[in-house]
Amino acid sequence: MKEKAIKWEEFEKELNITKEQEEEIRLEMEIIEASINARESKKISQRELSKLSGIKQPAIARIEKRVNSPSISTLIKLLYPMGYTLKVVSLEEKSYKK
Repeated sequence: MKEKAIKWEEFEKELNITKEQEEEIRLEMEIIEASINARESKKISQRELSKLSGIKQPAIARIEKRVNSPSISTLIKLLYPMGYTLKVVSLEEKSYKK
């Protein structure tokens, strides 16, 4: 028996994601994208970043493909050798930058 296809909007409502969870997902995606951009702007391969950070290349690939969520310590280990770190920014300050 075929299942009825549902629209994304209907599926999204069924997920029942809170605004906080939605922001967490958005922020994680933003951080991962920024770390990919940092790596690419430094012209560093995943393999090279693995050697610099101590994080195995397959783990970096899974993070960059958004299969795994990185911990804060993993993010710092990845960012630091490229000359980056994480920063806490007030929501007010962030909203002015949009």
